[in-house]
Amino acid sequence: MSSATTDDSPADIPPVWVLADPRAGTAAQALGLAERLGLPFAIKRLGWTALARLPNLLPGGSLVGLTPEAKASLAPPWPRLVIAAGRRAAPVALWLKRRAGARLVHVMRPGVAPGRFDLLVIPRHDRAQPAPNVIEVIGAPHRVTAAALAQAADAWALRVAHLPRPRVALLVGGPVRAEGLPPALARDLATRVAALAVEAGGSVLATTSRRTGAAAEEALAEGLGAVPHLLHRFGDCGDNPYAGFLGLADAVVVTGDSVSMLSEACATAAPVFFWSPPGLAGHRHARFHASLVAAGLAAPLGDTLEGEQRERLDEAGRVAAEIRARGLLRSPTPVQAPARRGRTA
Repeated sequence: MSSATTDDSPADIPPVWVLADPRAGTAAQALGLAERLGLPFAIKRLGWTALARLPNLLPGGSLVGLTPEAKASLAPPWPRLVIAAGRRAAPVALWLKRRAGARLVHVMRPGVAPGRFDLLVIPRHDRAQPAPNVIEVIGAPHRVTAAALAQAADAWALRVAHLPRPRVALLVGGPVRAEGLPPALARDLATRVAALAVEAGGSVLATTSRRTGAAAEEALAEGLGAVPHLLHRFGDCGDNPYAGFLGLADAVVVTGDSVSMLSEACATAAPVFFWSPPGLAGHRHARFHASLVAAGLAAPLGDTLEGEQRERLDEAGRVAAEIRARGLLRSPTPVQAPARRGRTA
């Protein structure tokens, strides 16, 4: 993994900047690409004002949606390459291209001037128009690698040694725009996964997320009562077992609301199953599930935990190789500084 610096680090000037959205899942997509390049990079942490909610309209970019602190962090010396993710970061990246001549790699639809980005990384389920600067990926790039999973598995092996194999990692999210997973659904999911694990003579390693909710976590605990298990609730003290559970899993079951969790599950060598009852996720997620099935990477949760052998999904590595192949790390043509200082927006 390459080294990262924060805005106030005295390290040598990194050739890559990552524009990190406050949302962890969005930032992880940009960070995952930067880490796979194997070069030092600086993390520019973005903060938003209410103006960031406005549609992206200026093809030359703008900083109007940034907080003063975030604006102040965007100062020379400039990078060769900027990696960003999410609609809100797109105007900032375009501003850096105009101001500094930096090359731009952007994950997800930018919402403005798609032709001005050097590489757009668009999920296949978003049905991007083909273009020379577009590369389609299955799911979302992320920071989970085979090496990271192996390290996390080693760290957690003794702590779950009492739980029999096969071990089923159960990753639970919740509705994207609702207050928590309905407890009845959570209980049904846990009961179903517990029954499959009991039938196989195994156990369950379960973890929840911010969207799951306390009531659903209680229902999960009830549903898992019949099987040896370890349940880590969102916000629990101690080390986060998420990567360890993935690294130790013989099978993975993921709620269908999370593109990130499903993509990260597919970075394992274990069979992956998604559970997506009506109302949990929308049409976009359904297209994502279909793309996983078509690629042989995952299947709907059924009556067995057996799955076919498959390759680990490594879209971040594939995109990093494409960045190198396109020469996007070479020094860009210098941009002449403006004749006078003006507003940054």
